[in-house]
Amino acid sequence: MNFFQAIVLGLVQALTEYLPVSSSAHIRIVGDLMLGSDPGAAFTAIIQLGTELAVLLYFRHDIINILKGWFSCLFGREGKDWQHRLGASNKDARLGWYIIIGTIPILIAGVLFQDAIETTLRNLWITVFVLFAFGIALWIVDERSRQVKTIEDMTVRDSIWFGIGQMLALIPGVSRSGGTITFGRAMGYTREAAVRVSFLMAIPAVFGAGILEAVKAVHDAQTDALFPGWGATIAATIVAFIVGYVVIIGFLKFVSTFSYKAFAIYRIALAVIVAVLLLTGVLSPLEGVPVGTNA
Repeated sequence: MNFFQAIVLGLVQALTEYLPVSSSAHIRIVGDLMLGSDPGAAFTAIIQLGTELAVLLYFRHDIINILKGWFSCLFGREGKDWQHRLGASNKDARLGWYIIIGTIPILIAGVLFQDAIETTLRNLWITVFVLFAFGIALWIVDERSRQVKTIEDMTVRDSIWFGIGQMLALIPGVSRSGGTITFGRAMGYTREAAVRVSFLMAIPAVFGAGILEAVKAVHDAQTDALFPGWGATIAATIVAFIVGYVVIIGFLKFVSTFSYKAFAIYRIALAVIVAVLLLTGVLSPLEGVPVGTNA
């Protein structure tokens, strides 16, 4: 991977991370077309830090309020009983707990199925299937579900379902935002509320994965033939940050007015295109994807 290719992948990451179309699938597909190989989970996770920094910047006031409320309740400043420590009287503290609860499924699955996530599940035929399936699911759910719930209406049960939606995004093609948004709309959350929960809930999971993969990349960089070097990787991450911030603004404005139908149609069309490329031999299902157990 050269510098230009790394920048292109950073741009792809920025344009697709927040939309319910799966950034990991696009990185996998574009990487295969450009490089003839999967760019790898490590490079993908590191450039995701750029888009998550954009989330931190955009939602900085929400994040500060959540952290203030959570620590205030946790240390008993609003009541010493466990109900108050869990945010009974503070909506920001409750949201903080819900984000923590919603992060647990992806952490457990990430640890238990790490080898499969970085190898088997990156098969492009699996990507085709989940792109198509979740495209249909998003279309149906968004058209038929009511828009009655906001973030203030969130419960422990809802946070678990949001977390399961996020967990499924470990499969390239599902989409982190696509999974959480689909589950959120199925529960009756407004389009904007589902997006905001998706963004906030992704922060601990994505940053955790990105930091771990960055540590691994430092160790493996010299033996990884595809790793473009830290200069190109950092540049790609900066591109992902700048462009990603603009995409966040545009996406939130879009969902406040329009439905998710366009994204569902895009997912289905992309699945068909990738299937054709696979059948014609332009793309290979596992080209460049490691098939053994990780060291």
